[in-house]
Amino acid sequence: MKEAPLTSSVSGTPENRHMAALDHRPDSNQQASRQHACTLAIDVGGPALKASVFGARGRMIVDRVSVDRPYPCPPEVMVKPVVDLVKSLPASDRVSVGFPGYVRHDKVITASEVGDDIWHRFELAKSLKANFGKPVRLLNDSDMQGFAAIKRKGLKLIITLGTGVGTGSFRNSELMPHLELAPHPVHGGRDYNESLCKKTLKKIGEKKWNGRVQRALKIPHNLLQPDKIYIGDGNSRNLPFRLDVRVQLISNQDGSLGGFMIGKTSPGTPKKLITGKGGAMP
Repeated sequence: MKEAPLTSSVSGTPENRHMAALDHRPDSNQQASRQHACTLAIDVGGPALKASVFGARGRMIVDRVSVDRPYPCPPEVMVKPVVDLVKSLPASDRVSVGFPGYVRHDKVITASEVGDDIWHRFELAKSLKANFGKPVRLLNDSDMQGFAAIKRKGLKLIITLGTGVGTGSFRNSELMPHLELAPHPVHGGRDYNESLCKKTLKKIGEKKWNGRVQRALKIPHNLLQPDKIYIGDGNSRNLPFRLDVRVQLISNQDGSLGGFMIGKTSPGTPKKLITGKGGAMP
Protein backbone atom coordinates (compact mmCIF):
# COMPACT_ATOMS: atom_id res chain seq x y z
CA MET A 1 0.00 0.00 0.00
CA LYS A 2 1.31 3.43 -0.90
CA GLU A 3 2.18 5.54 2.11
CA ALA A 4 0.37 8.87 2.39
CA PRO A 5 2.23 12.05 3.40
CA LEU A 6 2.05 13.01 7.05
CA THR A 7 0.25 16.24 7.90
CA SER A 8 2.68 19.12 8.41
CA SER A 9 3.70 20.03 11.95
CA VAL A 10 4.39 23.47 13.41
CA SER A 11 7.28 21.98 15.38
CA GLY A 12 9.52 21.68 12.34
CA THR A 13 9.72 19.88 9.04
CA PRO A 14 8.21 16.41 9.46
CA GLU A 15 10.29 15.05 6.60
CA ASN A 16 13.46 15.78 8.57
CA ARG A 17 12.22 13.77 11.51
CA HIS A 18 11.07 10.99 9.21
CA MET A 19 14.50 10.80 7.60
CA ALA A 20 16.06 10.56 11.04
CA ALA A 21 13.76 7.68 11.84
CA LEU A 22 14.41 6.08 8.46
CA ASP A 23 18.18 6.15 8.89
CA HIS A 24 17.95 4.27 12.21
CA ARG A 25 19.35 0.77 11.88
CA PRO A 26 18.33 -1.98 14.35
CA ASP A 27 20.62 -4.77 15.44
CA SER A 28 21.52 -7.00 12.49
CA ASN A 29 19.71 -10.05 13.91
CA GLN A 30 16.48 -8.03 14.13
CA GLN A 31 16.70 -5.93 10.99
CA ALA A 32 15.25 -8.44 8.55
CA SER A 33 12.11 -8.97 10.62
CA ARG A 34 11.59 -5.31 11.48
CA GLN A 35 12.56 -3.32 8.38
CA HIS A 36 9.10 -3.69 6.83
CA ALA A 37 7.12 -3.57 10.09
CA CYS A 38 4.10 -1.30 10.41
CA THR A 39 3.18 0.42 13.68
CA LEU A 40 -0.32 0.95 15.03
CA ALA A 41 -0.25 4.18 17.06
CA ILE A 42 -3.11 4.67 19.54
CA ASP A 43 -3.81 7.78 21.60
CA VAL A 44 -6.40 7.39 24.37
CA GLY A 45 -5.92 10.86 25.88
CA GLY A 46 -8.53 13.60 25.61
CA PRO A 47 -12.23 13.24 24.78
CA ALA A 48 -11.58 10.90 21.84
CA LEU A 49 -9.75 7.64 21.19
CA LYS A 50 -7.53 8.03 18.11
CA ALA A 51 -5.52 5.58 16.00
CA SER A 52 -3.56 5.33 12.77
CA VAL A 53 -0.99 3.05 11.14
CA PHE A 54 2.52 4.07 10.12
CA GLY A 55 4.58 2.30 7.51
CA ALA A 56 8.17 1.24 8.12
CA ARG A 57 9.40 4.58 6.70
CA GLY A 58 7.45 6.59 9.25
CA ARG A 59 4.56 7.88 7.15
CA MET A 60 0.86 7.43 7.82
CA ILE A 61 -0.53 4.86 5.41
CA VAL A 62 -4.14 5.61 6.35
CA ASP A 63 -6.03 8.60 7.73
CA ARG A 64 -6.38 8.68 11.48
CA VAL A 65 -9.65 7.33 12.85
CA SER A 66 -11.29 8.37 16.11
CA VAL A 67 -14.27 7.72 18.33
CA ASP A 68 -15.56 9.47 21.45
CA ARG A 69 -14.11 8.10 24.65
CA PRO A 70 -16.82 6.53 26.80
CA TYR A 71 -17.64 8.04 30.17
CA PRO A 72 -17.39 6.76 32.81
CA CYS A 73 -14.43 4.82 31.59
CA PRO A 74 -13.16 1.89 33.69
CA PRO A 75 -10.56 -0.35 32.02
CA GLU A 76 -12.95 -2.92 30.62
CA VAL A 77 -15.06 -0.14 29.09
CA MET A 78 -12.11 1.53 27.36
CA VAL A 79 -10.45 -1.59 25.95
CA LYS A 80 -13.42 -2.69 23.85
CA PRO A 81 -13.86 0.56 21.82
CA VAL A 82 -10.10 0.73 21.28
CA VAL A 83 -10.11 -2.78 19.84
CA ASP A 84 -13.19 -2.02 17.73
CA LEU A 85 -11.72 1.28 16.51
CA VAL A 86 -8.70 -0.29 14.84
CA LYS A 87 -10.56 -3.10 13.07
CA SER A 88 -10.93 -0.95 9.95
CA LEU A 89 -7.23 -0.10 9.82
CA PRO A 90 -4.54 -1.92 7.81
CA ALA A 91 -2.63 -4.75 9.46
CA SER A 92 0.27 -3.81 11.73
CA ASP A 93 3.15 -5.61 13.42
CA ARG A 94 3.36 -3.73 16.70
CA VAL A 95 1.34 -1.29 18.78
CA SER A 96 2.19 1.91 20.66
CA VAL A 97 -0.30 3.40 23.12
CA GLY A 98 -0.25 6.88 24.66
CA PHE A 99 -2.17 6.98 27.95
CA PRO A 100 -3.19 10.11 29.96
CA GLY A 101 -1.58 9.26 33.27
CA TYR A 102 1.47 7.87 35.01
CA VAL A 103 2.45 4.48 33.61
CA ARG A 104 5.27 2.19 34.68
CA HIS A 105 6.28 -1.28 33.50
CA ASP A 106 3.22 -1.38 31.21
CA LYS A 107 0.86 -0.75 34.13
CA VAL A 108 -1.27 2.30 34.88
CA ILE A 109 -0.31 4.02 38.14
CA THR A 110 -2.48 7.16 37.97
CA ALA A 111 -5.28 8.18 35.62
CA SER A 112 -6.95 11.37 36.81
CA GLU A 113 -8.90 11.83 33.57
CA VAL A 114 -10.56 8.42 33.71
CA GLY A 115 -10.37 7.46 37.40
CA ASP A 116 -7.29 6.86 39.57
CA ASP A 117 -8.79 4.15 41.77
CA ILE A 118 -10.34 1.98 39.09
CA TRP A 119 -7.26 2.16 36.85
CA HIS A 120 -4.52 1.76 39.47
CA ARG A 121 -2.16 -1.11 38.60
CA PHE A 122 -4.23 -2.13 35.56
CA GLU A 123 -2.04 -3.95 33.02
CA LEU A 124 -3.25 -2.11 29.92
CA ALA A 125 -0.43 -3.28 27.65
CA LYS A 126 -1.05 -6.90 28.61
CA SER A 127 -4.78 -6.55 27.97
CA LEU A 128 -4.30 -4.98 24.54
CA LYS A 129 -1.62 -7.52 23.61
CA ALA A 130 -4.11 -10.30 24.36
CA ASN A 131 -6.61 -8.65 22.02
CA PHE A 132 -4.21 -7.67 19.22
CA GLY A 133 -1.85 -10.63 19.39
CA LYS A 134 1.22 -8.45 18.88
CA PRO A 135 3.74 -6.49 20.99
CA VAL A 136 2.34 -3.41 22.76
CA ARG A 137 4.34 -0.44 24.10
CA LEU A 138 2.58 1.73 26.71
CA LEU A 139 3.71 5.28 27.43
CA ASN A 140 2.30 8.47 28.88
CA ASP A 141 0.64 10.40 26.03
CA SER A 142 2.67 13.59 26.64
CA ASP A 143 5.91 11.60 26.70
CA MET A 144 4.87 9.98 23.42
CA GLN A 145 4.20 13.34 21.82
CA GLY A 146 7.60 14.52 22.99
CA PHE A 147 9.41 11.83 21.03
CA ALA A 148 8.25 13.41 17.78
CA ALA A 149 8.74 17.02 18.81
CA ILE A 150 12.08 17.32 20.58
CA LYS A 151 15.52 17.89 19.16
CA ARG A 152 18.43 15.81 20.31
CA LYS A 153 20.52 17.84 22.76
CA GLY A 154 19.66 19.54 26.02
CA LEU A 155 16.92 19.37 28.64
CA LYS A 156 13.46 19.59 27.07
CA LEU A 157 10.04 19.87 28.73
CA ILE A 158 6.74 18.86 27.12
CA ILE A 159 3.48 20.43 28.33
CA THR A 160 0.15 19.44 26.80
CA LEU A 161 -2.97 21.53 27.33
CA GLY A 162 -6.03 19.46 26.51
CA THR A 163 -8.78 17.84 28.55
CA GLY A 164 -6.22 17.94 31.35
CA VAL A 165 -2.58 18.98 31.65
CA GLY A 166 0.20 16.61 30.66
CA THR A 167 3.96 16.88 31.10
CA GLY A 168 7.13 15.02 30.18
CA SER A 169 10.85 15.68 30.13
CA PHE A 170 13.81 14.58 28.02
CA ARG A 171 17.55 14.99 28.50
CA ASN A 172 19.74 14.63 25.41
CA SER A 173 16.86 12.78 23.70
CA GLU A 174 16.45 10.26 26.53
CA LEU A 175 13.11 10.14 28.29
CA MET A 176 13.44 10.99 31.96
CA PRO A 177 11.32 9.38 34.72
CA HIS A 178 7.84 10.65 34.06
CA LEU A 179 7.05 14.11 35.38
CA GLU A 180 3.36 14.33 36.34
CA LEU A 181 2.65 17.94 37.33
CA ALA A 182 -1.12 17.73 36.86
CA PRO A 183 -2.01 16.94 40.52
CA HIS A 184 0.44 19.45 42.01
CA PRO A 185 -0.73 22.82 43.44
CA VAL A 186 -0.16 25.77 41.15
CA HIS A 187 -2.30 28.70 42.30
CA GLY A 188 -5.02 29.47 44.84
CA GLY A 189 -5.17 25.91 46.13
CA ARG A 190 -5.83 24.54 42.64
CA ASP A 191 -3.62 21.99 40.94
CA TYR A 192 -2.54 22.21 37.28
CA ASN A 193 -5.51 20.19 36.07
CA GLU A 194 -8.06 22.25 37.97
CA SER A 195 -6.47 25.53 36.94
CA LEU A 196 -5.77 24.86 33.25
CA CYS A 197 -8.04 22.05 32.07
CA LYS A 198 -10.46 22.38 29.15
CA LYS A 199 -13.44 22.63 31.48
CA THR A 200 -11.85 25.60 33.28
CA LEU A 201 -11.04 27.32 29.97
CA LYS A 202 -14.72 27.21 29.03
CA LYS A 203 -15.76 28.43 32.48
CA ILE A 204 -13.44 31.43 32.92
CA GLY A 205 -12.77 32.39 29.29
CA GLU A 206 -9.61 32.66 27.21
CA LYS A 207 -8.27 35.92 28.67
CA LYS A 208 -8.22 34.76 32.29
CA TRP A 209 -7.12 31.25 31.29
CA ASN A 210 -4.16 32.62 29.33
CA GLY A 211 -3.07 34.62 32.36
CA ARG A 212 -3.06 31.40 34.36
CA VAL A 213 -1.00 29.63 31.68
CA GLN A 214 1.60 32.40 31.71
CA ARG A 215 1.95 32.19 35.49
CA ALA A 216 1.98 28.41 35.49
CA LEU A 217 4.76 28.19 32.89
CA LYS A 218 7.13 30.03 35.22
CA ILE A 219 7.00 27.23 37.80
CA PRO A 220 8.42 24.31 35.75
CA HIS A 221 10.79 26.74 34.07
CA ASN A 222 12.23 27.85 37.42
CA LEU A 223 12.19 24.27 38.71
CA LEU A 224 13.99 22.58 35.81
CA GLN A 225 15.57 25.43 33.78
CA PRO A 226 14.87 23.55 30.52
CA ASP A 227 16.57 24.55 27.28
CA LYS A 228 13.21 24.37 25.54
CA ILE A 229 9.55 24.01 26.50
CA TYR A 230 7.22 22.47 23.91
CA ILE A 231 3.50 23.14 24.28
CA GLY A 232 0.94 21.00 22.48
CA ASP A 233 -2.58 19.57 22.43
CA GLY A 234 -5.85 21.23 21.46
CA ASN A 235 -5.95 24.18 23.83
CA SER A 236 -2.46 25.40 22.93
CA ARG A 237 -4.06 27.18 19.95
CA ASN A 238 -5.71 29.54 22.46
CA LEU A 239 -2.38 31.07 23.48
CA PRO A 240 -2.29 34.59 22.00
CA PHE A 241 0.61 35.96 24.02
CA ARG A 242 4.11 36.25 22.62
CA LEU A 243 6.03 33.09 23.36
CA ASP A 244 9.51 33.16 24.82
CA VAL A 245 12.24 32.02 22.42
CA ARG A 246 12.60 28.92 24.59
CA VAL A 247 8.91 28.03 24.18
CA GLN A 248 7.56 26.41 21.02
CA LEU A 249 4.12 25.18 19.96
CA ILE A 250 3.93 21.67 18.53
CA SER A 251 1.37 19.84 16.44
CA ASN A 252 -1.22 17.39 17.74
CA GLN A 253 -0.04 15.05 14.98
CA ASP A 254 3.20 14.60 16.94
CA GLY A 255 1.36 12.27 19.32
CA SER A 256 0.77 9.76 16.54
CA LEU A 257 4.26 10.16 15.09
CA GLY A 258 5.73 9.66 18.55
CA GLY A 259 3.89 6.34 18.67
CA PHE A 260 5.69 5.26 15.51
CA MET A 261 9.08 6.33 16.86
CA ILE A 262 8.54 4.47 20.14
CA GLY A 263 7.42 1.41 18.19
CA LYS A 264 10.79 1.35 16.43
CA THR A 265 12.59 0.65 19.72
CA SER A 266 12.70 -2.72 21.40
CA PRO A 267 11.04 -3.33 24.79
CA GLY A 268 13.56 -3.05 27.60
CA THR A 269 15.88 -0.68 25.75
CA PRO A 270 16.34 2.97 26.83
CA LYS A 271 13.62 5.15 25.33
CA LYS A 272 15.69 7.50 23.20
CA LEU A 273 14.87 9.59 20.20
CA ILE A 274 15.66 7.72 17.01
CA THR A 275 18.50 9.54 15.30
CA GLY A 276 20.29 9.35 12.02
CA LYS A 277 23.63 7.80 11.16
CA GLY A 278 26.25 8.59 13.72
CA GLY A 279 23.61 9.71 16.20
CA ALA A 280 23.60 13.27 14.91
CA MET A 281 20.49 15.38 14.73
CA PRO A 282 20.12 19.12 14.39
